Amino acid sequence: MATPKVTLKLLINKMERKVVFAEANKDFVDFLFCILSLPVGSIVKLLENKTTTTGCLGDLYQSIEALSETYMQPNQDKNSVLNPKFPKSLTEIPLLLPDNNSYKSKPLKFYTCSRIETTFNGYSRHLFLADNPFSSCPICRQTMRSEMAFVSQEASTSTTAAVATKRGFVKDMVTYMVMDNLEVMPMSTISCITWLNKFNVGDLGSLEEKVVNFGPDEALKLLKASMECKNVFTSVFLGNKGA
Repeated sequence: MATPKVTLKLLINKMERKVVFAEANKDFVDFLFCILSLPVGSIVKLLENKTTTTGCLGDLYQSIEALSETYMQPNQDKNSVLNPKFPKSLTEIPLLLPDNNSYKSKPLKFYTCSRIETTFNGYSRHLFLADNPFSSCPICRQTMRSEMAFVSQEASTSTTAAVATKRGFVKDMVTYMVMDNLEVMPMSTISCITWLNKFNVGDLGSLEEKVVNFGPDEALKLLKASMECKNVFTSVFLGNKGA
């Protein structure tokens, strides 16, 4: 399978060696939305093999990774925080970030009291649920070891009845303007002029366009740069963090 990539058109100030803004489509803007949706554990995991500083979060991550499973609750899994699944909306965007859902988390299990009592109306059960098979029934104090079948929302939703929805976050057929500090807005002539004036670009001859490919490698660099500076495109594509 080919590595997914999108195309960005950068407007660069040649004199200052910095990116003024990028012209982007829906796929790239969806990716930026994804960044804000990522669990912290996923960010640390994605950057763990990179020469980056995650502060004490990296130390916290490694200590939890080394912690024995014997200290975990029976129905909990360290992977749920060390390698959390991306939200479903992110998995619908086949773009840029590495697959982070390769592990199998422990299935949810619930237990109930198996005792059945005879009543005037027939039979009745003690309808309590627990996520620990050693819990005691509040009524009869019997251990709740009878496992219940858990039906997830995905399993209970019929694929034939599901309503088709468009993937991602933002609408298509729109060109977006993304600033060097990752501010996002719809592209328009007025917005371009406004930002050129804001950056005191008087000589249009000092500007040049550059088309770049943006794939998984660039995505990780952008994620890293977004935690370190406010001139992300300049840092990733021009190597100029001090711009």
